[in-house]
Parts: sequence; C-alpha cells; structure tokens
Amino acid sequence: MPSPSPPPRPRPVQQREQLELFRALPGEDLAPRDAQDLMAYPFFSLAKSRRTAPIDFRSGNVTIRVEGTQEYGIATIWDADILIWAASQIVQARDAGIRSSRLMQVRPYEILRFIGRGTGVRDYQRLKAALDRLQSTTVATSIRETTGRRLHRFSWINEWKELADTNGKPLGIELILPGWFYAGVLDAALVLTIDPAYFRLTGGIERWLYRLVRKHGGRQEHGWQFDFRHLYRKSGSAARFYDFAADLRTLVARQSLPGYVLGIVLIPREKKELLTFRPVLPTARG
Repeated sequence: MPSPSPPPRPRPVQQREQLELFRALPGEDLAPRDAQDLMAYPFFSLAKSRRTAPIDFRSGNVTIRVEGTQEYGIATIWDADILIWAASQIVQARDAGIRSSRLMQVRPYEILRFIGRGTGVRDYQRLKAALDRLQSTTVATSIRETTGRRLHRFSWINEWKELADTNGKPLGIELILPGWFYAGVLDAALVLTIDPAYFRLTGGIERWLYRLVRKHGGRQEHGWQFDFRHLYRKSGSAARFYDFAADLRTLVARQSLPGYVLGIVLIPREKKELLTFRPVLPTARG
C-alpha cells in the first residue's frame, strides 16, 4: 500500500487577522503625544533630501542602526509626524478606556489635519510617500532590551494599504504599527505631550532639537545643557560638524523652539560650546 501523504501544512495566519481593528478617534484637537525613546535618540533622517547612508549610534548599552532602501531612503523627521499622530490616538484611547490596537484605520484627511498639513492632492501624495518610507525603513536597537546586547528589529510601519468600496470609492487607509513602538506608547512613563506648534517647525535640526529639549529639559526651572559635539553625535546628522554647529547658533539667535529659551555658554579653555535650554516659565500675576 502506498504510504499516506503527509497532512497539509496549516496556512500562516495573516497578521491583520490576529489583530483587532482600531478605528481612529475623531478630532483634530487631541493633545500631540511623542514617544520618549524617539525623542532622545537618532532614529530619523534630518534632511529633506533622500538619505540612504545608515544611521549608526552607540552609547553605553544603547545601540541603534537605521537603514533605508535605495528607492525610498530612511524615514525623515517629518515622516515621524505620522507616528506622533498614532501615539496621540493610542494614548487618548487608553485614557478614555477604549481598546486600541496596532492595526489602525483612518482617513488620510484626519492625519493631515492633525499634523498641520494641507489636504490637497500633493499633500495626500506626500503622505503616501511618508508611509512608504516608514514601512521600508528598518531599525535594530537594544533600547528596552534587558541586557543591552540583544537587538529588536522592526520597521516603523509593518504594512499599510489603501481601502476602497466595491465602486472604487476611497475609504481610508489601514496600517499596522510595530510591537516595539506600540508597547512604548502604552507605557505612560514613556510618552510626553508636545506643543502643537512643533508641527510648524520647518528645519530638520530644529525639529530634532525641540524633541530632545522637551525630553531632557522637561519642566525643570534651571533647564539643561549639552556640549555641541555631544549633540552632533546624538543627532545622527549627515551634515559636517561645522555646519551642524552653525545651525545650532542660528537656532539660538532665532529662539524658535516653542516653550523654551536657548543659550550658548563658551568654555575657551576647553574649546567647547555648550547649548543651554530652559523652559519659559509662566509670568506671575500681581
């Protein structure tokens, strides 16, 4: 007798089928929330031009390597606005007692309005390009790994797709967030509220510096300080240090970071420049 054929292998369950759908909450006035890990470390390109050179950062037990494809490049700090929107949705749902999920459904219009963009055809095209960069960018990091030696690998968006009805009418988009990002946002200690004016900042270094200042400066009355070279390493910038330092001096002159006052302290003996920052304290009423 011929031997029985082996039973068919079970089909792998699609990730989408394992997750409960979370439909985005309405409202453009949700408080913007940012993940502290993303604010403190160099996860994004600061340039508007395509960057394909990897970001490599090592400090103590923290290791980060970010890579992009030749076609799309590394996700930019402007693309990260989509993750700020997602974090804001997740935190708002948690605070309201609503079950959220890594599988999210939303109309592009709602994301664009929340992050202060227009809603024209070019804005929708740019949003889709940002989703492509977030999906194709890969990250390997030791952050939140207990030993600091093992790496967690993921993309900023596992997958995304456009939705339409049977007549082809657009119904929005679905996207799946990585577990690493979702777990960090659900932890209340790892999320900070940011000023909505952040979305109006136009420069890459300007946006990166605001997030770093908000993360480290917080509400401390006397602020914080970093030397320029440390900031340069922490930024992951592809610019020359000379140009990066010049940009910092320009930002100090402009005082454009919402809620913070910047300054520079020179230490001639050590040939150092320190960037200082402190929160703008509310004016006492008489």
